[in-house]
Formats: sequence, C-alpha cells, structure tokens
Amino acid sequence: MLCRLSVRWLRPRPALQVRVLDPSLARAPAGGAKSSALPVWAVASVSAVGPSGAGGWYEALATSAPVQGAEDVLLFAHTASGLPWWGSILLTTVALRGAVTLPLAAYQHYILAKVENLQPEIKNIARHLNQEVAVRAQQLGWSKRVARLTYLKTMRRLVSELYVRDNCHPFKATVLVWIQLPMWIFMSIALRNFSTGAAHSEAGFSVQEQLTTGGVLWFHDLTALDSTWILPVSVGVINLLIVEIFALQKLGKSRFQMCMTYFVRAVSVLMIPIAATVPSSIVLYWLCSSFMGLSQNLLLRSPRFRQLCRIPLTKLDSDTPYKDLLAAFHSKFISRKSRTF
Repeated sequence: MLCRLSVRWLRPRPALQVRVLDPSLARAPAGGAKSSALPVWAVASVSAVGPSGAGGWYEALATSAPVQGAEDVLLFAHTASGLPWWGSILLTTVALRGAVTLPLAAYQHYILAKVENLQPEIKNIARHLNQEVAVRAQQLGWSKRVARLTYLKTMRRLVSELYVRDNCHPFKATVLVWIQLPMWIFMSIALRNFSTGAAHSEAGFSVQEQLTTGGVLWFHDLTALDSTWILPVSVGVINLLIVEIFALQKLGKSRFQMCMTYFVRAVSVLMIPIAATVPSSIVLYWLCSSFMGLSQNLLLRSPRFRQLCRIPLTKLDSDTPYKDLLAAFHSKFISRKSRTF
C-alpha cells in the first residue's frame, strides 16, 4: 500500500491618557492618604501625550473587555470569599490554573504522546520512501534537487495523513500557550489598574486603597514595590526550575531546542528586575502562577494522573518519574559541581 501511495505522490508537481487620576490627585493625595511608592511610570506609563501617541495601544488594552473581565473576576473572588486581597489573588490564580490551564496542559500531553507514538511509523515510512525516491530518480533521470524536493513534499503529505488519521496534529498542542499567555497578560494589567487607581470602586471604597493594606508578611502594601526583592527573585527561581525540569526530561535535544532552552532561561532571569519595578500585587500573581505551573508540570509526570487523563503510554514514560528527575538533577548539578572541586 505504501508503494502505491508513494508512487502516486512521486510525480513532480497617541499616547496614553490616565483615565481615573485627575490633576488634583497628582498634586496631593486626598484625605492625607499615603502617597504611592510606585515610580511615576508605573502610575502613568506615558503622560502629556495626545490620544494618537505611542501609548494609545496600551490604553486601549487596559480598558479592553478582556481586562475588564479579569477585573470583575478578581472583584468577585474578593467579595465572595471575604479574603484579604492577597488571599483573593492567590485564590483566583489557583482557580484559573486549575479550571483552565490544567485541562489544557493534560490535553497538550495527550497530543504529544500520540505524536511520540507515531515516530516509529514515521521513521519506517521515511526509510521506504527514501528507497522508492532513489529508484524513481534513477528511472526518470531526476537531479538530486528534484529527488530531494519530491521526497520532502511526499513525506510531509504522508505524515499529515497520519496526523489526520490519529487526530493529533502537533499544532493542537499549542492551544495551551494561546490561552495561558493572554490570560496572564489580562490578569497582570487588571492588577495594575487596581494598583494605580485606574479602575472602578467597590462598595464606595477605592480598590487601590484596599490594596494598600491588603498584603501580608513583608509586603503589606500591594500597590508598592517589593523593596526586599524576595518576591521578584522567587518568581525568577521558580521559572528557572520549571525550565530545568523540562530540559532534564528531554534527551538528545536538537539545536533549536537547545537555543529555545537558553532563551527561556534568559527570559526567566530577566523577569527578576522587571518584577522589581511593578506593584507587589502583580508580582504576587506572577509568583502564584509560576508555582502553580511548577506543580502542574510535576503532576503531569505522575503515571496515575496521566492514566486518569487517558494520556497514552510512550516508550519515554517511567514508572518512577520523580526518582528519575531527582537522579537527573543530582547528576547534572550536584555531581558535576563535586567533580569540579
């Protein structure tokens, strides 16, 4: 059948304007309230620029329906739970991660497992097709370029047919990114709007005023920066840990995968100084989201959970994934360090 299929395909063919703050508030806080510890750019990214300026896109995003929806979700969680704002942020993050991103992550692993199980069949097709192309090229007098292009075109089509047959096109595995990244952005901007006062009030009190006393431990004021850098550094460390866990489970990475790993590492480190320049409410959300991401990655390694999600078994799966992870971590970081000394 492969021969008939392949022979059939072998034939060559304006600027930002702050929407709540008024000039009087910029001069002196009303009622003797404590002035914000945020830098000026955090309160208003761009000032004294017309509506058609460069900051207009951010103003449009900050007042968009998705961001307002994120604000409503946060307000609902705060009102319904009765928790302080730090607890409401954590609750909202856990709920969104558990209800939205965890099922999508399980679906991503389901698709990737089916793709992985197709690899032996794809390699077998590639081997036979390569032989058939060589025979046809000799019979028809094709040049190496024509033979190569014919092989690639036919191989792409046959692999696509396999993906359709098993309903596991790799693009489906990217759904998580297209949902998770916008949600992260909308929630971050919603919290920025709350922290700078660019949002509606709740029960007659400004959300910004509530956030000034809605923190815990060393970050009591969620509208201020974390001067200790504990939250920003924690965000960077957890993100790096997620990257390293992902890197440890990939053996024989391609050059592109290696470059992407180094790129994500650099982004994780860069997030530390960025997180040090935004309100603590946003950094708290980033920290909780990253921690949930780490927990989600570890959970999806569990054989029982994968079986519960009906994720197909692959030859790369292990019965002791956590022991293997600790052994790989020890071999890469601890043993290498001891050998250095």
